Amino acid sequence: MIERPNNILQALPHLHSGQWYSFEDLHNPSYENLIVLKEGITKPTQQELQTKLEELQSDYDNRENRKASAKAKLEALGLTTEEIKEAFGI
Repeated sequence: MIERPNNILQALPHLHSGQWYSFEDLHNPSYENLIVLKEGITKPTQQELQTKLEELQSDYDNRENRKASAKAKLEALGLTTEEIKEAFGI
C-alpha cells in the first residue's frame, strides 16, 4: 500500500523525469543539501515543493475517498467485506 506523502522531499521525483537531483550529504537528505544534477533545471523553492506536496496529498486523499465510496456501494449491494477485499483488493 502506498502511504500518503508527508514531506516536501517526496515531491522531488514528481517535478522532473530522470535522476535530476541528489543530496550533498546522502545520509542527511534535506532541502538545504539538495543539489541539481541536470543542466537547465533550477533548484525548486521550498514553496514549489510544498505546492507539489499538497497536490500529491490531494490526489492520494481523492483516491482513498473513491475507494471508500466504492466499497460502501458494494456493501450496500450485499457483498461482504471479505468478498470485496478478495475481488477488488479494497
